[in-house]
Amino acid sequence: MLHETVTNPNIILKGTHSYYSDAYDDGFEQSVVRYLLGDEVSRHWKPRWKIDKLFIGDYVCIGAEAVILMGGNHTHRHDWFSLYPFADTIEESYQGKGDTILADGCWIGMRAMIMPGVTIGEGAIVAANSVVTQSVAPYTIVGGSPARFLRHRFSAAVTNKLLTLRIYDWPEEKFTALKPLLCASDIEALEHASQNYDMVQA
Repeated sequence: MLHETVTNPNIILKGTHSYYSDAYDDGFEQSVVRYLLGDEVSRHWKPRWKIDKLFIGDYVCIGAEAVILMGGNHTHRHDWFSLYPFADTIEESYQGKGDTILADGCWIGMRAMIMPGVTIGEGAIVAANSVVTQSVAPYTIVGGSPARFLRHRFSAAVTNKLLTLRIYDWPEEKFTALKPLLCASDIEALEHASQNYDMVQA
């Protein structure tokens, strides 16, 4: 589980259920998160610019050998004649992309690459070997290089109801009690059970 292994202060975790499938490499911080100040080597360095952060929601699933590319590669200015990151112009050349967000319940497929500054929406799926260069809407599936929209997981009505329910903000007890309905696809039953649970707890 990520909350048991992450030490970089610029990786912000929500909850205790997100995981990385690290059976084939050196683990999440060593192999997945690239160019993020705050790892074992760089955590005592003085930042030369605003550090983009990585936010990871709860119940996020990250497949083996995925890559989350962060801020340290933005010293290659495509609007300059030379792309080379010269030391004496390094601060002028840096261009931040903003924070990267993996929202609650999303699934990053094996060997997918998440480029800097994007948001992977709640419940979204990124197919294996995809390169994500733009933000992904909640409960959609994207794939390819660059990643393109493939399909919605559910109808717009069901997606809106799921987002309204805010299932990943529920207390642990409620989430556990309603887990059989979360591992199904009957939105009316889930709504009804959620309302009943809240009434009993009130």
